Amino acid sequence: MESVVQRLSESLAQAQSLEELTRPMLKMLEEATHLESTYLTRVDEGKGEQEVLYARNVQEMQIPEGLVVPWGDTLCKRALDEGRMYTPDVADCWGDSDAARALGIRTYASAPVRFSDGRLYGTLCAASDKPMPLGLEAQSILSLFARLIAERLEREQLIATLNQRNQELAALAMLDPLTGVPNRRCLTEELTRLIARCERSQEWVIVGFVDLDRFKQINDSHGHEAGDALLRAMAERLAAQVRTGDMLARFGGDEFVFIGAGPALTEDGDAVAGELRERVAAASVFQLALPEGCTLDYGGASVGVVCLRADATDAGDALQKADAAMYRVKLSRGGQRHGLAALH
Repeated sequence: MESVVQRLSESLAQAQSLEELTRPMLKMLEEATHLESTYLTRVDEGKGEQEVLYARNVQEMQIPEGLVVPWGDTLCKRALDEGRMYTPDVADCWGDSDAARALGIRTYASAPVRFSDGRLYGTLCAASDKPMPLGLEAQSILSLFARLIAERLEREQLIATLNQRNQELAALAMLDPLTGVPNRRCLTEELTRLIARCERSQEWVIVGFVDLDRFKQINDSHGHEAGDALLRAMAERLAAQVRTGDMLARFGGDEFVFIGAGPALTEDGDAVAGELRERVAAASVFQLALPEGCTLDYGGASVGVVCLRADATDAGDALQKADAAMYRVKLSRGGQRHGLAALH
């Protein structure tokens, strides 16, 4: 018993996966029970299936890994239903099991692998094609190993769930909750990466700045729900107009920014920037149906787009230049007069 405890302690400390934990346990279980096949199963009660995950076979009887059998026909389910852990005569006890008969199982022992909330993961089993006794110490080891496997599985699932939640929270921290597009922080970080990438690939960097003219007046006159609806609709329309691979982000209360790589430095980047500016500006003029049944006629946003050399700019400089280009467009449009919105 001391050697089992010592080996088990080493296995628990060294195992980096369920398989690395289970395989040494199957060997120790075989030595403790003297049953030639030991194996761990996973049960899918929804599908009504049991699968052998890992198995150790030391004599003629073989329990193959990957074997899938109907859960309702298994010895494991019968043992759980009856609260019976061990039988030296399967044919007499559960002779109606086709799976047991096909595998030639005569002696059978199992312990459920359950999580702390009672959910069944699977079973830890030992079997033989001969009638074999199973002492109380061996039965205790079987139950102990099943509990340890369940604890390891539950810990791994908890870690996986926490990692997933952390990834989701990290992703949410990079998104604007109202429009669902990336936020200012995400845009700034991506712009820094884009500039470095374009410097290596010798491509232009394109940055566009979109300011929703008269947005404050819309909020003041028609309410914040109308303003929020406008922002959501604008995000959808702008996202449909930027190129594949570009990033659109909500940069501020009534501002959006889009960034992307332009053509090679040997080509005309200003032409691409100009075409993109016209397309985005046209998309910003539209009618919006509001929840209360009214329609908002929005006259469009001011859009400025710049084409920059990556080796002559950084994120802050690029955004300033795009903002300045947008402001020049705003002045040419007569301040904010073209952004007037009507509700009808």
